[in-house]
Amino acid sequence: MSEKVSKSTLRKSWKTWFFWHGCSQQGENLLGNAMAHTMSPVIEELYTTKEDKVEAYKRSLTLFNTEQQLGAIAPGILIGVEESVANKEITPDVAESIKVALIGPTSAIGDSLWVATIIPLLLTITMTITNIGNVFLYLGPLLYAVGYPVLTSIMSWRLWNVGYSTGIGFMKKFMKSGKLELITKTMTILGLIVVGALIASFVSLSIPLVITPPGGETAAVNVDDMINAIFPNLLPLLLTIGVYRLYAKKKKSPLFIMGFILVIAILLTIIGNLSGIYTF
Repeated sequence: MSEKVSKSTLRKSWKTWFFWHGCSQQGENLLGNAMAHTMSPVIEELYTTKEDKVEAYKRSLTLFNTEQQLGAIAPGILIGVEESVANKEITPDVAESIKVALIGPTSAIGDSLWVATIIPLLLTITMTITNIGNVFLYLGPLLYAVGYPVLTSIMSWRLWNVGYSTGIGFMKKFMKSGKLELITKTMTILGLIVVGALIASFVSLSIPLVITPPGGETAAVNVDDMINAIFPNLLPLLLTIGVYRLYAKKKKSPLFIMGFILVIAILLTIIGNLSGIYTF
C-alpha cells in the first residue's frame, strides 16, 4: 500500500509554514529549521519507525532558503518528494538534490514578483489613500493590514497545492520554457517604475529660493520651479540616490543616515534664517 499525505496533514503543514517560516531563520541552515517544522506532520504520517523518521527529519533540517510567500510552492513540491521517498520511488539522495535545486528559481521568482513588485504596489495604493486625510487616514493602514495577510494566504495556499499536485515537473517545465528570465526582467522594470512613483509621491525636497534681477525689470526666477521645469522631482530623486549610496555602498546604518539628514536640515535652516532665505 502506497503512503500518501492526507488533506488535513497537508493543510496543517501549510499552516505551520505560513505562520512560522521566519521564526528560526539563521546563518547555519537559513530556513532549514522552519522546513523541518513544516514537514513534521508529513513525516509523522508517512513513517512508522523511529529510524525512518529520524532520517527524514535530518533531510528536512539541511540548508534551505526561498522567498516565503510565492516560494510556498517549494515545500508543496517537497511534500510530494517525501511521499516518493516513503514509497521507495526515489532515493533520499535524489530528494536532497531536488530540495537544493528548488532554492534558486523559487527565490528569484518570489523576490522579483512579491518583494520588489506586489508589496510596493500595495503600499503605494494604501499610502496614497492615507494621504487623502479625514476618514481615509485610517482606511489606508486598515486596508494594508487586512489586504496583505488575505492576499498572502490565498496565494500561498494555492501555490502550495500546485506544488504538491504537480511536483517537480512543474518547475522543470517552467525553467525549460525560459520564462523565468523574462518574468524577472519584467518585474525588475515594473519594480523600478513603482519605486520611482513612490519617490515622486512621498519624498519631499525643495529649494524655496527666488532670484530677483537688479532693478526688477525682469521677472523673478523661482529656482525650484526652474529645476522642476527641466527635470520634475529631480531633487527628491537625488536625495533618494544619495541615501541609497550611503546605505548600500557606504554601509551606513539607517540611524546614521537619519541623523545625517537631520543635521544637514538643521544647518541649512539656520543658514536660510540668518540670510533671509529659507533654504531647506
